[in-house]
Amino acid sequence: MPLLEPDPEALRPGTARAPAPDRVTDGSAAGTPEPLRSELTALLGADKVLWKISDLVRYASDASPYRFLPRVVLVPEDLDDVSAILSYAHGKGREVVFRAAGTSLNGQAQGEDILVDVRSHWTGVEVLDGGARARIRPGTTVLRANATLARYGRLLGPDPASAIACTVGGVVANNASGMTAGTTRNSYRTLASLTFVLPSGTVVDTADPAADEELAHAEPQLCAGLLALKGEIEADEELTARIRTKYAIKNTNGYRLDAFLDGATPVQILRGLMVGSEGTFGFISETVFDTLPLDRRITSALLFFPSLTAAAAAVPRFNEAGAIAVELMDGNTLRASVSVKGVPADWAALPRETAALLVEFRAPDEAGQEAFEEAAAEVMRGLDLVVPAASVTNAFTRDAGTIAGYWKARKAFVTAVGGSRPSGTTLITEDFAVPPDRLADACEALLELQSRHGFDAAVAGHAAHGNLHFLLAFDAARSDDVERYDAFMQEFCALVVDRFDGSLKAEHATGRNIAPFLEREWGLRATELMWRTKQVIDPAGVLAPRIVLDRDPRAHLRGLKTIPKVEAVADPCIECGFCEPTCPSEELTTTPRQRIVLRREMTRQADGSPVEAGLLDAYGYDAVDTCAGDSTCKLACPVGIDTGAMMKGFRHLRHTPREERIAALTAKNFRVVEASARLAVAAGNAIGERGGDRLLESVTRLARRAVRPDLVPEWLPQLPGSAARELPRTARVGASAVYYPACVNRIFAGPESPPGTSLAEALVAVSGRAGKPVWIPEDVAGTCCATIWHSKGYDAGNRIMANRIVEAAWGWTAGGSLPLVVDASSCTLGIAEEVVPYLTEDNRALHRELTVVDSLVWAADELLPELTVSRRAGSAVVHPTCSMEHLGDTEQLRVLAEACADEVTVPDDAGCCAFAGDRGMLHKELTDTATAKEAAEVNSRDYDAYLSANRMCEIGMERATGHPYRSALIELERATRPPGR
Repeated sequence: MPLLEPDPEALRPGTARAPAPDRVTDGSAAGTPEPLRSELTALLGADKVLWKISDLVRYASDASPYRFLPRVVLVPEDLDDVSAILSYAHGKGREVVFRAAGTSLNGQAQGEDILVDVRSHWTGVEVLDGGARARIRPGTTVLRANATLARYGRLLGPDPASAIACTVGGVVANNASGMTAGTTRNSYRTLASLTFVLPSGTVVDTADPAADEELAHAEPQLCAGLLALKGEIEADEELTARIRTKYAIKNTNGYRLDAFLDGATPVQILRGLMVGSEGTFGFISETVFDTLPLDRRITSALLFFPSLTAAAAAVPRFNEAGAIAVELMDGNTLRASVSVKGVPADWAALPRETAALLVEFRAPDEAGQEAFEEAAAEVMRGLDLVVPAASVTNAFTRDAGTIAGYWKARKAFVTAVGGSRPSGTTLITEDFAVPPDRLADACEALLELQSRHGFDAAVAGHAAHGNLHFLLAFDAARSDDVERYDAFMQEFCALVVDRFDGSLKAEHATGRNIAPFLEREWGLRATELMWRTKQVIDPAGVLAPRIVLDRDPRAHLRGLKTIPKVEAVADPCIECGFCEPTCPSEELTTTPRQRIVLRREMTRQADGSPVEAGLLDAYGYDAVDTCAGDSTCKLACPVGIDTGAMMKGFRHLRHTPREERIAALTAKNFRVVEASARLAVAAGNAIGERGGDRLLESVTRLARRAVRPDLVPEWLPQLPGSAARELPRTARVGASAVYYPACVNRIFAGPESPPGTSLAEALVAVSGRAGKPVWIPEDVAGTCCATIWHSKGYDAGNRIMANRIVEAAWGWTAGGSLPLVVDASSCTLGIAEEVVPYLTEDNRALHRELTVVDSLVWAADELLPELTVSRRAGSAVVHPTCSMEHLGDTEQLRVLAEACADEVTVPDDAGCCAFAGDRGMLHKELTDTATAKEAAEVNSRDYDAYLSANRMCEIGMERATGHPYRSALIELERATRPPGR
């Protein structure tokens, strides 16, 4: 054990806790039981079997109100693995559930036996026919697929609000649609073909001309059974008419019985049945979509009405005018969305009865856009709109930023409203559909029902398609609250079916909370046909039992999860999973959602329980150590939960008083530390140049094992040499800005290629060239943005350096009269934002006087207009850093790159490199996994320049790709250098 190994007990969530009724029992503390664990390990290999109690717990929750602990989690890499799993389950009488993003709202991604993660190794997009079609693997997010298709002016038909996180496989399996898909652009209508694995292990590619012949040979009983069901349905005219009527509006409740009407052969029938089957018929391993045109001319408005019914009454008029989207938001939704960055603050005081419609028109050209705007103006003349807040305009706009803000508020419905629910309550998200012309009546009836059952509900939805969503919050630990929810559901289902002949699930799929009500909507005859279909395709009942079909009338109440209170920063989390695709450790250990899920389970446990001990033992590395601390999760989370900040807090809790004192001492004496670090880098580089990289790696690895991996960095051959001791000479007189070279750029040298120009020299040169010279203070040595201490949770050291840098910056800038230009994006973020909580009141006042500018912004906004580009690279690829994302500076990086190169590429898979200062040297496996996809994309071709704007991120990307990344400012200096120089 390392000498300074942190004590897991430091993270214990307090004592004297009453165990929750839904806690994981002590019998599961050892994880996957034998012989299940050893058999699957022998079958697949140890790296594909997750068996620890922490693994099982982190997969037990998803975006739904349910929670089921799997016996084991498997991570297959290919179809052979999937077939082996299904064969094993058949032979052993076990059950299998496939899980991708875990964004489903009804428990479809949860299993009680074998849970199979099909996200990690199942990503990829191949564009076909110039973008007209796309072959997409099931673990690819909708956002990622559309990013690739956008280059071809195309997009997918389904557009769920969770596109940032939900995967294409999940979208197809649930027939999720979204804002604009309706009944014509969903997966059922836009899938060209798909490849899937049946429960028996048989693989079917519906695009293969020989597919029916091969299936008949491999599965004769299945084929006969499907054709018999088809004949039976088609012979019943009343049933056939009923099926067509049910799918005239959005409907994802139960199996797609119209597949028997639309498909002529068993393969064609299966192609339709797989859509919306929620993983109960097979595993979708590949999809081919017919894509749709990406109409880029957009006009939108957010229109405010005095009531929900008034807003609903306006929907048909906008539909007739050609709107592609008409989205409804009630007052509760509008007020809760204030928690989303960019939403007007005065929405918080909107009257309760207020409602709004987000109306959007999309056209391919100017003429089409103008025609839509004229039609919209005509509709507007007949509306009775209100102005309940000063920010309300009730006007159509083409401004992309304004439109994006509207959609951000709308798409945050579940998470923003759910995040504002009372602490400790479980969130239920329901959606249903009625004929669009009955929407106003349905709104009125729903509000009355919610009020009568004591729910302060929120309502939003795809009003153009008669599709409403609402949320219910209740305490699952209280039996009376659970019964209140049940009473509401009984009346709700009766209302939708009996009064409106609607769909109990419009786009979220049946799931566990509507399965007991399937027969209520479809009737006995159709429901029994669904049971028989399941029997034909999966006679052994291997796949996802109880998720679509369940005869237990109280099945919707089984497995409801309690939400115990945890740290304040994470308490609003509804476990939606939007954060996961942005997390650098997603493929290595845990995600932000999983970190919170594990913490909640600790809180459910009795103090000192075996389960708590197992979770604590794994949490240090899996959650705390391998968190990059970049806080990109905060950007993805609609309510801004910063799990990175929580992990930094846990790092602080694990520090001993001695460690805190040492960290504070380094801050006090940072001038000496900085000089020593520069000497150490120079010495290491000299040894490395003489073939000593292996020696340095061995020595640092030994030191890490002896002391602690999280304290001693590992030597990396990609580390550059030391920076020059002297910074460029500059003058204070006449300076347009104060230039603060970050300590990382004062310690590490720039890239070797091109030689001769450091970042400091480049920034001084281009500033002078543009007529806006900068001044470097003589006393910058010994100062820092404080991120070193902040990222590691050393509060005392952080406080010392935060106050020092603000005091120094205030003096350098003459009380804020000059901007402070910082040459590393993470340091800009640190000085501009992250130091603030650690400042004294006096220094907070000084900080408010400062203008902190990232060097990218300085160059793009202030210098570039005054510069002449004399030479350009042919191509450049850029790596936007996570700090740029926080600062909103990524566009400036692109602008600079486009000034320096004829062709600029931002990789679709660009994300946080996880180097995070020195974390890439403390846990290089974190950077390896975080950069793998981006590196593969970058290395798919050659570029003339590899650009970023943070030295440590450049080192991380160079290590990942093998190409020398450098600051875009160095490239700008080269591009604007006068001819002949």
